[in-house]
Amino acid sequence: MSSRNLQEMSVNELVRYFITIALTQNEARFRISEFNRLFDEMEKVEQELKRRQGDRRHALLALYTHPNVEVRLAAAKATLAVAPEAARRMLQSIAESHEYPQAGDAGMSLDALDSGIFKPR
Repeated sequence: MSSRNLQEMSVNELVRYFITIALTQNEARFRISEFNRLFDEMEKVEQELKRRQGDRRHALLALYTHPNVEVRLAAAKATLAVAPEAARRMLQSIAESHEYPQAGDAGMSLDALDSGIFKPR
């Protein structure tokens, strides 16, 4: 998907695409090159939402109730800059869920936030 295509998508379409990417990442978690390509594409979706007037990453908060843990994890990470308390609570919930490997990822994300290694933008 090109940046031009992302720019033409509505916020709802971008959120649906974000879900598709996260679900595909869930299946590709141990196929590193595919996972990395999907990660880059998700970053483009996040940047497009951020670019929109009012920083539309807030639209991803609705994904906190998605049944798939990978979608919830991706949404929490993507919303840390716009809803830090809610995102931290979601990351903590995932870390405590013992749904691995996402629980480990969420825990490491919290550690990186607390140590200052990761700063949401």
